[in-house]
Amino acid sequence: MTILLQVEGLTKKFGGLTALSDVTFDLPEGQIMGLIGPNGAGKTTLFNVVNGVYPATKGKVIFKGKDVTNVKTYEMAQLGLARTHQIVKPLNELSVLDNVIVGACFGRQGFGLGKATPIAEEVLEFVDLADRSDQLASSLNIAQKKRLEMARALAAQPHLILMDEVLAGLNQSEITEMVETVRKIRDQGITIIMIEHVMEAVMKVSDHMIVLNFGAQIAEGTPEVIQSNPAVIEAYLGDPKLAQKLMQKAME
Repeated sequence: MTILLQVEGLTKKFGGLTALSDVTFDLPEGQIMGLIGPNGAGKTTLFNVVNGVYPATKGKVIFKGKDVTNVKTYEMAQLGLARTHQIVKPLNELSVLDNVIVGACFGRQGFGLGKATPIAEEVLEFVDLADRSDQLASSLNIAQKKRLEMARALAAQPHLILMDEVLAGLNQSEITEMVETVRKIRDQGITIIMIEHVMEAVMKVSDHMIVLNFGAQIAEGTPEVIQSNPAVIEAYLGDPKLAQKLMQKAME
């Protein structure tokens, strides 16, 4: 089993606020890791430190065997780490196709326009947006913009994608379709870390899970282990009895 990403004692402080405290885990290639926790737990901060948006206060990030702690975001993209955002960030004045071409041009291979265009077209077909390729990105609805974020990340031909709440704002049918797309991405050999609050979905799709609370790592394990962990039940969902019922339902 090859370890793609190692996070060692990662800590991030903003002045007197500790947003992350000594987070440590290994992520093998080809897995989907679910990253859960209450609002404000530090999940997006962890993404931001891993992919170079914020410098780490302490600790290391090792990607494909290389220490990439505090490496710039664009350099991380070139190394094979891509990302989607909880609040979608399309290039609104560009077409859907051009948005994805940007991903191919500034990703791991750094393609020129000639090679980037067919790659972008293939990715749009994969995420079911090919019929929208000539539209302005601003004209898409929220579900389509979530898929556009995913397409732009995929066009970068990454080894690892950080997915930040790709299911947020979607209806049940859209959630089912997106989860299937996530599985297909993993089946292509791309490793995924997935921040998610839709417990039913993330429990079913994850191979392994990490739980944060107030910036600290409180649990790690398979979905089956996580759903019965008392600390997770209390910290994440508050009411222990209600939480346990919800966790069990998510695993059904």
